[in-house]
Amino acid sequence: MEPSPAKGKPQGRLLVSTTLDAKDELEERLERCVGIVTSLTNGLSEREANDAITANVCKGPQQHEEVCLGLFALLLTEPPQAQRCYRDLTLVNRDGMNVILIKINQILMEKFLKLQDVCRTQLVWLVRELVKSGVIGADGVLMTLMKQIAGGDITSKNLWLAENVLDILLDQREWVLKSGMLIAMSVYTYLRLIVDHGTPALLVLRQKEVDLCIGLLREKFMECFIIGRDLVRLLQIVARIPEMELLWKDLLHNPQALSPQFTGKGLLQLLTARTSRKFLACRLTPDMETKLLFMTSRVRFGQQKRYQDWFQRQYLSTAESQSLRCDLIRYICGVVHPSNEVLSSDILPRWAIIGWLLTTCTSNVAASNAKLALFYDWLFFSPEKDSIMNIEPAILVMHHSMKPHPAITATLLDFMCRIIPHFFPPLEGQVRQGVFNSLTFIMEKRVLAHLAPLFDNPKLDRELRSMLRERFAEFCSSPSPPTEGRDEVKMEESVSLEMDNHVLLDKEDGCYDNTEAAFSDDEEEVNNKGEGNKKREFRFHPIKEAVIEEPADITPYVDQLDDTMKEKVLQLQKGSDTEAHCEVMQEIVDLVLEEDFDSEQMSTLASCLAELFKGHFRGDVLPDDITEESLEESVCKPVCLVFRNLCQMQEDNSGFSVLLEMLAELYQKQPKIGYHLLYYLRASKAAMGKMSLYESFAQATALGDLHTCLMMDMKACQEDDIRLLCYLTPSIYTEFPDETLRSGELLNMIVAVIDSTQLQELMCHVMIGNLVMFRKDSVLNILIQSLEWETFEQYSAWQLFLAHSIPLETIIPILQHLKYKEHPEALSCLLLQLRREKPSGEMVKMVLSRPCHPEDQFTTSILRHWAAKHDDVLGEHIKALLIKNNNMPRKRQSLRSSSSKLAQLTLEQILEHMDNLRLNLSNTKNSFFTQTPILQALQHVQASCDEAHKMRFSDLFSLAEEYEEPSSKPPKSRRKAPASSPRSRKGAVTPVSNEEESASSSASEEEDSKPKAPKRKRKGSSAVASDSD
Repeated sequence: MEPSPAKGKPQGRLLVSTTLDAKDELEERLERCVGIVTSLTNGLSEREANDAITANVCKGPQQHEEVCLGLFALLLTEPPQAQRCYRDLTLVNRDGMNVILIKINQILMEKFLKLQDVCRTQLVWLVRELVKSGVIGADGVLMTLMKQIAGGDITSKNLWLAENVLDILLDQREWVLKSGMLIAMSVYTYLRLIVDHGTPALLVLRQKEVDLCIGLLREKFMECFIIGRDLVRLLQIVARIPEMELLWKDLLHNPQALSPQFTGKGLLQLLTARTSRKFLACRLTPDMETKLLFMTSRVRFGQQKRYQDWFQRQYLSTAESQSLRCDLIRYICGVVHPSNEVLSSDILPRWAIIGWLLTTCTSNVAASNAKLALFYDWLFFSPEKDSIMNIEPAILVMHHSMKPHPAITATLLDFMCRIIPHFFPPLEGQVRQGVFNSLTFIMEKRVLAHLAPLFDNPKLDRELRSMLRERFAEFCSSPSPPTEGRDEVKMEESVSLEMDNHVLLDKEDGCYDNTEAAFSDDEEEVNNKGEGNKKREFRFHPIKEAVIEEPADITPYVDQLDDTMKEKVLQLQKGSDTEAHCEVMQEIVDLVLEEDFDSEQMSTLASCLAELFKGHFRGDVLPDDITEESLEESVCKPVCLVFRNLCQMQEDNSGFSVLLEMLAELYQKQPKIGYHLLYYLRASKAAMGKMSLYESFAQATALGDLHTCLMMDMKACQEDDIRLLCYLTPSIYTEFPDETLRSGELLNMIVAVIDSTQLQELMCHVMIGNLVMFRKDSVLNILIQSLEWETFEQYSAWQLFLAHSIPLETIIPILQHLKYKEHPEALSCLLLQLRREKPSGEMVKMVLSRPCHPEDQFTTSILRHWAAKHDDVLGEHIKALLIKNNNMPRKRQSLRSSSSKLAQLTLEQILEHMDNLRLNLSNTKNSFFTQTPILQALQHVQASCDEAHKMRFSDLFSLAEEYEEPSSKPPKSRRKAPASSPRSRKGAVTPVSNEEESASSSASEEEDSKPKAPKRKRKGSSAVASDSD
C-alpha cells in the first residue's frame, strides 16, 4: 500500500501528490466542474437539484460536459454520494456516457498509479455499474482496466484489482459473451495471470481464473482463435493444472471438441497466425510500456544502466516477477519495431534490452520460458505473413554476445537446436522449416551477412558445434580444427523439452544462477585470452537488503595460480586481521611486479581478489566523523595497497603499467573499484596531488575513455553512497573540468539524490571557491538540459548556478526555450533573479520576445518591477527596441536577423506587452508612460504603422497624442532640429530625426522642404541607428 500523505500537506482529493508536484490539470478541471455542480445544487432538495442540473445541461455542450464531469468527480471522491451521482449522471447525460468513458480511459492510461485509494475503488465500482447498465463502449474501458493488472506482481493492490475485474467478468458473463474482442482479451490476460497465482494463499483466486478461462475457451473457442500462436504458448505454460490439462489434450488430440470449425489442421493454422500487437501490449501496464518505449527511442547505447536499474527495482526485483520477462520479450519482439532512422543511430537496440532481461533471470523455468518467448516467432515463420522485426532480436543477441559473452550465445544456440524436435513432435517438420525460413530471411535482409562465424565458432564447445552442423549444414562452414579446452564454453546437458510434460525445463551453465545477476558475469571469463578487449558489464544491483555474509569461494580460480601466488591468496582467505591482510597484499603486489610474473594469471588473480574483498565494497566508505585520522584509517584496506603502490611509482616505470593492468582486471570483476580509487586519491595523504592517476586508470580499462569511466563510477557511487558522492564532488569538478563541466550528466546525478542539507553544503563550497560547477561557455546548455529534470532537481541546479558569480546575461537566452506551463521551475528562478538586476538591452529584448498569453504573467510582472525601480533605463531600452523593430522590413534588419540565432522580436509583440503593462499600471501612480522616451517612441511607431495596429493599440497611442499637444511647435522647430543636430547629443537628435524620417517616407507632408534637409535627416537617422545598435 502507498503511504498516506502527511497531515497538513495540501493534497488533492483525486490524486496522490507531494508538495513538490505541480497541480494536475485534469484534477483542477474536475474540481472546477465539482464546484459548478455544487453551486447549482447547494441547499436544494433532490428534485430541485435535479431540475437545476437538467436546466443547466440544456444550455449547451459545454454546460453538459461540465455537469457530467462534476458528477463523475463527486462519484470518485465521495463514496456516500456515489449511487445518487450515478443516477443523476444517467439522467442528464446526452451522449451515451461518451464524455465519461473518454475521461475514464484517460485516467486509466495516465493517472491510475497516482489515484487515491478511495478513488481507485470508486473507479472500479463505476466500471462495474457501466457494465451492468450495458453502456456502449464499456467493454473498451474494461479492457483498459485489465491492462493495469501487472504481471509478476502479487502485491495486495494488484491482487485486489485482478480479483475485482475477474468478478465483473464472471458476474456479467452474458454481457461478456457479446464482445469477441473482450472474450479474447480476458482469456489472454487471465491465462497469463494464472502463472503468478500458484501459492497456497492464492489458490482460490487461481481457481476462479481457471474456471473463467476454461469456460470461455470451451464455449467461444473461435473468438479466442484470433489471439494467434501466443494462445498456445500461454496454454502450454499452465497445462499442468488438472482442468487445464484436459483442455490441453483436447487442443492437441481432439480439436473438434473445442469447436466444430477447429479441425485437425486447426492447431497448425493457430500456430502460423501471428499474434496481434494489441494482445502483446495488453500485458504491460501503461507505465511499463512508456518506460520501454523511452529506452528504445531516447536512451543512447552505453548509457542505459540507470534506466535498466530503475526498471529492475520497480518491476523485476521479486521472485514472482520472473514471469514478467516473457511479456517484456514478446512485447519488444512483436510491438517495438524501430524506424530505419533509429536503427542506424546510437539509440539502445532491442537486442541489448533482451540480453539484459535474459541474464537477470534467476529461475530455470522462467529462463526457458523467456527463451521460448524470444524464439517463438521463429518456429512457424513465414516470410509472407511474418515480419523480419519479430525474429531480428534473437539473432542479434547471439551475434553481439559471441565475442564478449560466448556463454549467452551458446545457451541460445543450444535452445534453438533442441526446440526443433521437442516443441511438438508431430509438427517437427514444420518447426524445422520455420527456423530455416527465419535464418534464410535473416540473410536475405542482410541482418547478418553470414551465419558461419556464429554457428561454427571456436568459442563454442565441440558438441554444440557438431549439433549445429548437423541441424544447419547449409549455414555452416567446414568443421574447424579442435581448439584448446580453455577457449571452449562448456554446456551442461539440457533436459528434453517435451510437450507432453507441458513445461519447458532447460538447465544452463549457471548463466542464470548468479546471486548478482549481470550481463554475462565472471564465471566463463576466468581464463579467456585477450580479455583486455572486453567491455565493462552493465551490472544489476539488487535493492539493498540485510546482507548475509557468505564465505568467499575462490575454488574455481585458485588452482590456476602458480604455487607461490596460490599460497599468498590462501593466506588472505584464511586470515581475518586487516593488518595481516595488508602485509600479504603487499607481498602479492611485489610478486606481480616481478619480471617473471605470468601476465596470463592476472585475470585469475583479479577474480580471487574480487571474491576475497567483496566485503570491503559493502556499506559506507566515508567515516561518520570526517577527520584526518578517520580518513587515513578508512583507506587502510588491503585493496588500497594497490592504490598506494601506484601513487608511489613514476609513470615511466614498467611496474606502473602492470599495476594499472591489475586494477583494470579488478575493475571488470568489481566495478566499485573505480570510485574507491577516486576516494583514495581524495582522502589519502599519500595520494596528495595524484588525482590525475585516475585518468591513467580510465585509459587502461576496457572502456578506455576518461569521460565514460568517470560518469559510470560516479553513477555507481551515487547508487551506493550519497555522502561519498557529495564528498568527491569538489575534487572531481576541480581535477576534471573538461569532463564534468561540458554537460549536465554529472550534475543531474548529484541533484537527483541530494537532500536540502547537502545542497546547502555544495552551495557553500561554491561560494568559498572550492567548487566550480558551471562555466560561461557551457552553463546555458546545461540549464537547457535541466528543463527535462524533476522539479527538485531543477530547483537544486538553479540554486547551485546562482551561487556562482556568472552574469545573468550569459543565460538569459534560455527564456526563448521556456513555456509557462511546462517550465515553471526555471521561470520562477529566473524571475526572482531578474528582479535583482538592472535591466540591460539584451535582458529587455529577451523578456519582450516571449509570446503574449493571457495566463503568462512573466513579462508583465518583471516589466512592472523594472518600471518601478529603473524606469528611466527601461524606458530608453524599450524606445530603442520600438524604433528598431518599426524599421524591420528594411535591409539592415534582414542582415541582422540572418546572423542572429535568437528568437526574432516583432513590433506587435512589443506593443502587446506594452499594452499589458499599461493596463497593469492603470490604477497606480506609476509615471512610466509619461516619460519622454516612451512617448517619443510611440509617436514614431504611430506615424508609420498601419491602420489595424492603430485601432488595436489606440489606447496606448493615445498617451503619445496627449504628449504631442503641449509640446507641438510651429514648423520652424522642425527646421531648427537638423541645423542644431551637429552640436546636440545623439540622444536628443534620435526622436526628432527618426520622426522626420518616418514623416518623409510617408510623403504626406513637407512637400516644400529645402533640398538639403533630407540629406541631414538621413545622416541623423544613420547615427541614431548605430547608437541603438
